[in-house]
Amino acid sequence: MYQLPNPQPPNNTSAASPTPRRGSLLSVWMRDLTIGVGIAAFIVVFLYQPVRVEGISMMPSLDDQERIFINKFVYRIEAIQRGDIIVFRYPRDPAKSFIKRVIGIPGDHIRVNDGRVYLNGKLVAEDYVPRAYQDDHSYPEVVVPPDSYYVLGDHRSLSQDSRDFGPVQSSYIFGKAVFGYWPVEKVGRLR
Repeated sequence: MYQLPNPQPPNNTSAASPTPRRGSLLSVWMRDLTIGVGIAAFIVVFLYQPVRVEGISMMPSLDDQERIFINKFVYRIEAIQRGDIIVFRYPRDPAKSFIKRVIGIPGDHIRVNDGRVYLNGKLVAEDYVPRAYQDDHSYPEVVVPPDSYYVLGDHRSLSQDSRDFGPVQSSYIFGKAVFGYWPVEKVGRLR
């Protein structure tokens, strides 16, 4: 037969629950803060990085001083696509960063005739380049080399891009512009 243990007689002393000490609250708060900072650092270092657009070469898609997030991890799991807005080290001075739109991928034939872009012999519809931002110059055909990308700014008349410095090697590319967060009226995914 099973017998229940004898219950302890009630203690007549104060039965108030222990109050949390100030030191334990501070240690819990510091632990949570440290974890939060660690997660934020991981995201910034390995996944997303906030950047400020400097210059007008990507107008009207991106304005000077606009704040955006770039995804630094995406190109490890998917290929760079035509139309992506990428951030890369400037081939002539890797200490500088540029942001441009991918027009051609490896093996593509790119020709610019009177400001109109031809991709593999077909005119590219570029609704993101307003007439006022077009450039009327012509450039000889370029075949995009392996592991490189042909990039152009959306403000064609004021952009230094692959028409000047040639295709960009993939080793110079470090992120894809994915989301604008400032100014407020431009918050949202980038296309």
